[in-house]
Amino acid sequence: MATGAVAAGHPLTAEAGARVLREGGNAVDAAVASVLTSFVVESGLTGLGAGGFMLVHTPAEDVLLDFFVEVPGRGGVERSSELVPVVVHFGDATQVFNIGAASCGVPGNPKGLEAALRRFGSVPMSELAGPPARVAREGVVINAQQAYMHELLKGVFGEYPESREIYEPHGHPLREGDVLRFPELGDALERFGAEGAEPFHNGEIAAKVSAWVLERGGTLTAADMAAYEAVDRVPVRAKLAGRQILTNPPPSAGGILIAFSLAVLERAGRTDAEAIVLAMEEAQSLRTATFNRGLHGPGLRDAVLDEALVAAAATRVATGERVGQVGTDGSADHIGSTTHISALDAHGCCASVTCSNGTGSGVIVPGTGVHVNNMLGEEDLNPLGFHEFAPGLRLPSMMSPTVVLRDGEVEMVLGSGGSNRIRSAILQAIVKLVVDDEWAEDAVEDPRVHFEGGAVQAEPGVDEEVLRSLEARAYEVVRWRKPDMFFGGVHAVARDPESGAIGGAGDPRRGGAVALA
Repeated sequence: MATGAVAAGHPLTAEAGARVLREGGNAVDAAVASVLTSFVVESGLTGLGAGGFMLVHTPAEDVLLDFFVEVPGRGGVERSSELVPVVVHFGDATQVFNIGAASCGVPGNPKGLEAALRRFGSVPMSELAGPPARVAREGVVINAQQAYMHELLKGVFGEYPESREIYEPHGHPLREGDVLRFPELGDALERFGAEGAEPFHNGEIAAKVSAWVLERGGTLTAADMAAYEAVDRVPVRAKLAGRQILTNPPPSAGGILIAFSLAVLERAGRTDAEAIVLAMEEAQSLRTATFNRGLHGPGLRDAVLDEALVAAAATRVATGERVGQVGTDGSADHIGSTTHISALDAHGCCASVTCSNGTGSGVIVPGTGVHVNNMLGEEDLNPLGFHEFAPGLRLPSMMSPTVVLRDGEVEMVLGSGGSNRIRSAILQAIVKLVVDDEWAEDAVEDPRVHFEGGAVQAEPGVDEEVLRSLEARAYEVVRWRKPDMFFGGVHAVARDPESGAIGGAGDPRRGGAVALA
C-alpha cells in the first residue's frame, strides 16, 4: 500500500515529488522537487519569475507561506512604457491579456521555496534542483496539454525575440511531440540549488532582471528584488460535515471566499448543486470595492466570517432565495495560467502549493532563465485598476492551496488553477469528498458548475433538473458541450482515515497526474 503521493499538472512533475518521497524525503521536500520540475515541464505557467503560496500541515503546526508577487516601484521609479495587449482565443471567446515590461511584478518563488525547505525540509536544495536542471538542458517532449497551452499563449510567447527563441524555435508554437529546451533555465536551477535565493534577489541575476525590465519601461527595481521576503500567515479555517478545512488567508481573496461558502453551506444544511450555486452567488456579492481595499488591512477575515453575515446568507441558501450579484469577478474567460501540487507523506505531513506566472509577460531576461510574471497586467488581480496598488503590497489572488482534516489527520490535500474558478472547483471537490463520500478521482473529475458574471456555467453531466430549476430562478445557464480547463484543474491527494489508504487524482481538464510512493 502506498505511504505517500503527489498530484500535479504534469506526469513528470508528480513523479519528481514521488521519487523524493520514495527516497525518504518528506512532503515539503517532495513539493519543492515538483515545483522545480514544473518550472521546466510547465514553464509557460510558472518559473523563477513567478510567485505562489504553500500551505504546510504537520502534527505540530499549520502555516501558510505567502511568496506571491509584490508590487514594484520602490524608490519612486516612474513607468515609461504601457501594458502590451495580446488577444488570446478560447474557441468561441476571446480575451485581451496585458504583457510587457509594464506588467512585471516582483517574483517570489525563489524566496518562498528556499524558506519552505529551510523550515520544513530534510533534503538539500542541490539534490532537488539537479534533476530538473538536467531536463531543462536536455529537453522535455511536449505533451498534448502543454501543446494546447502553447497554442493559446502564442501571442505572449511570440511577442519578443527572447521568448520566440525558446517557445517558437521552428517559427511556430511548439506542438505535441516537439522538444522544449531551456538551457539557461537549467543553469539557473543549478545555481539555485547551490546558492539558494540570494542571486535571484540580491545578486547578479536580480540585477540583470531589474535592469532588463527598467530599460524597457517597467518599474521592477533592484531595491524591490532585495526587499522581498516570504511571509508566514495563519490559515483561514472553516468547517463542513465534521471536517476542518484550512486555506489561504488575506491578502489573497480566494481562500476567505471558500471559507465563507463552506460556512454558509454548513449552516444552511444543503450541499446540492443548486445550493452550491446560491452560495457562490453569496460569496460573489461580497467582492465589492470595500472588500478589495480591505484585503490589505486588518479585520477582513472576521468581517467575512461574521456570524450574522453567514447566518443571513445561509437562510437565503436554505430557502432558495437569491441575494443578487453585487461584486465583480472580472472576465469569465481568464485562462488561469497556474500550477498546483499536492504532496502527502507517510508521517501525515502535507504540502499544498500553488504557483503562477499569470500568462507570463513575454519578458525572458537573457542569461538568467527568468521569464518574469505579468501580474501587474492581470485584470483579475487589479480590481482597483491597473497600477493602483502601492509599491511593496502583495497582489491579491484567487489561488487557494487547501487541506482537509478529519479528527486532526489529513483527509485531502488539494488546490487548483483556473483564476476565478479556483474557488468553485475547490469548493465542489471538498463537498464531493466529505459530504458525498466520493474518493479523490470522482471528487476531482465530477462535472462542475460555476457562477460568475451573472451566469451559471455548467459542464456536461450536471443534473438537467437542477439547471432547469436554476433557470426558473432567473439564472442564465450556459451549458458546455464538454469538460474544459475553464472549470479549473484540481490536483488532489487523499487519505482514507479508516483504512489509511492513500490515493489521488490529477485533473484531466489540465493534464494532471498522480504518482504514488
